[in-house]
Amino acid sequence: MNQDLAALAEELTDMAAADHRAATSGAANSDDPAEQLAWRRLTARHGDRLNEIMDEVGWPTAALVGEDAARAAWLVAQHADRQLDVQRRALRLLEQAVAAGAAEARDLAFLRDRTLVNEGRKQIYGTQIAGVRGDGSPIPWPCAEPERVDQLRASVGIEPFDEYVARYR
Repeated sequence: MNQDLAALAEELTDMAAADHRAATSGAANSDDPAEQLAWRRLTARHGDRLNEIMDEVGWPTAALVGEDAARAAWLVAQHADRQLDVQRRALRLLEQAVAAGAAEARDLAFLRDRTLVNEGRKQIYGTQIAGVRGDGSPIPWPCAEPERVDQLRASVGIEPFDEYVARYR
């Protein structure tokens, strides 16, 4: 990996680490407006930078920037909820990378669902959660084909929904 790509990989992993710190602190779902604002600013700054990175290199695949940095780029795209243009662009580029065998179908499924939900549409794979029941189990956003969710999940390497839910109980 050349020096520029190594610096890009480090930048992406630093962005993911900052995202993780903010998310685990509860800022994303906080009742505190200041914490919510800090989360929005962080994800917007990261979304803007990811857009610049996509201008420079296209989708940052593992072959280009390494596994950790590629995963970080995916996370930034996932959390660019208020930047649908960035999410849609990342989705298109990730689709191309998956088709070329350079990225994981599982990641594409999560980003596709996230983008669909942000567009106010039904998700495909049941990866996005709308809320939590009293017993702590997650409630998915509406799915286009709920009867096929587990089949569709399996097709991209995601565990059945009931197994996923069991982790939260």
